[in-house]
Amino acid sequence: MDAPFGKAFVILNKRAGKGARRPEEFEKVLAGAQLDFDLHVTERRHHAVELARQAIDDGWTYLVAVGGDGTIHEVVNGMMGVDGPRNPEAVLGVVSAGSGADFARTFGLPDDVDHGVQHLTGDGLVEIDLGRVTFTTDGGEAAEWFPNIAEAGLGADVAKVAERMPRGMGRSRYLAGFWITLARFKGTEGTVVCDTRTYEGRITNLVVANCQFFGGGMHVAPKATPTDGRLDVLIQIGTKADYVAAITKVFKGRHIPSPAIKEYKARRVEVTTKTPLRVEADGELLGMTPATFQLYENALRLKV
Repeated sequence: MDAPFGKAFVILNKRAGKGARRPEEFEKVLAGAQLDFDLHVTERRHHAVELARQAIDDGWTYLVAVGGDGTIHEVVNGMMGVDGPRNPEAVLGVVSAGSGADFARTFGLPDDVDHGVQHLTGDGLVEIDLGRVTFTTDGGEAAEWFPNIAEAGLGADVAKVAERMPRGMGRSRYLAGFWITLARFKGTEGTVVCDTRTYEGRITNLVVANCQFFGGGMHVAPKATPTDGRLDVLIQIGTKADYVAAITKVFKGRHIPSPAIKEYKARRVEVTTKTPLRVEADGELLGMTPATFQLYENALRLKV
């Protein structure tokens, strides 16, 4: 049967984390839910971007991302153009099958494949904000959308280390990456402009959050709301000892308030640093600072 938003164009990342299924197995799950669908399996990195973009151009209005936060990131970037959605009527559905499932946590979406598929047939819908980050590359500047959270600094270096670890490790990938990275990471001096307010000083990590969770369940931005027209900005300035003290607190969102973290809300965030910091969004490595993060209100229709 058709879902309330039409036949589903399903994009499956078969290389996602511990919740992944073989395509033929997942097809049976979809059929068991009596969902009318076309299934497409990614073959390489960024393939989900291409599939989603082509689906929108071909007139599909219900796209489903099956995988982790990286898969959702790619599908969203395929659904979006330079200045906004390629089709404002299109809807994103999510089936969590990755090692993190952090985007889904903010909305209380199912964190497993079977319940996630059953959820696709409901009629719940919410319009959410998106962030767009412009970053520096060897060739100049580039930009990508992010539905969840972007970072510059320690967190991006952690993502780089975690990327090389087995995805079946789940949350442990990020924790292992954190300890490996912290031992050798050095902060830098920089400037962060949050709308009309400016911070100047030490920066070890910059979190720009549309949603609340990252790193396999870390409740890093507990005040973030993806429908409030603002990005939550955390400028982390602490020492390695501060990070060690906060690591157990962050899973419960108890790491703030803290003298080692500056908190802001803004629609536009600009960061420049004395030493370039690595930039990531939704766990995907992008480029380096300087970088700019811009909020776009009600940019995506999400199935909830």
